[in-house]
Amino acid sequence: MPHPTVILTDIEGTTSSISFVKNVLFPYARNALPGFIAAHGQQPEVRRWLDVVAVEIGGACQDSLIVETLQGWIDQDRKHTALKALQGMIWEAGYRNGDYKAHFYPEVAAMLSGWHAEGKPLYVYSSGSVPSQKLFFGFSEAGDLTALVSGWFDTEIGGKRDAASYRNIVQAIGVPANQIVFLSDVVEELDAAREAGLQTRLLDRLEDYPLPRTGDATNGHDRVENFQQITL
Repeated sequence: MPHPTVILTDIEGTTSSISFVKNVLFPYARNALPGFIAAHGQQPEVRRWLDVVAVEIGGACQDSLIVETLQGWIDQDRKHTALKALQGMIWEAGYRNGDYKAHFYPEVAAMLSGWHAEGKPLYVYSSGSVPSQKLFFGFSEAGDLTALVSGWFDTEIGGKRDAASYRNIVQAIGVPANQIVFLSDVVEELDAAREAGLQTRLLDRLEDYPLPRTGDATNGHDRVENFQQITL
């Protein structure tokens, strides 16, 4: 297997703690949804996603029902593209108002900067929408990290547990699949990436996974506890 020349990374549980997303970002979006939809629901970019939700739950319906549905999806941590797009719009206000900064594990920014300096392109693939990814990297505890990222992918390119999504990403990046390493904390995502020919690293952070995943639980993926243990 050649040394990877391109890094593709997940965010939640990989670069950043699961608890920040679940305990800060999700509640913020849930609480803000009714007011956000009331104020911006007729704007074309917002209406587009509200209509997607309406179709899914049975056609024409009041925005109040759509809001309840979206809040339920937040509680379920549903990876729905419409929800992720609307959350990203809400989170932007929170970032710009200084209500919070995006969490990154302490070693991540330095490692990403080092790989960038070595000429290894970095791409992000997260279930969060591309705009929310850019906000996450742009308003991080370590400062603006967006300059380190060469490209962004979300579930509009496909689900993260589907091998076809990673094939689409390989085509978009334009290098052979075996030159790309995918970093994630989710074994099923890594399985799909490996099926598409990518190299993989399983992030198994004690903060997010107190019981280390070893042996059969890793399904053969190289396991690391932090970015400093990743060899490229």
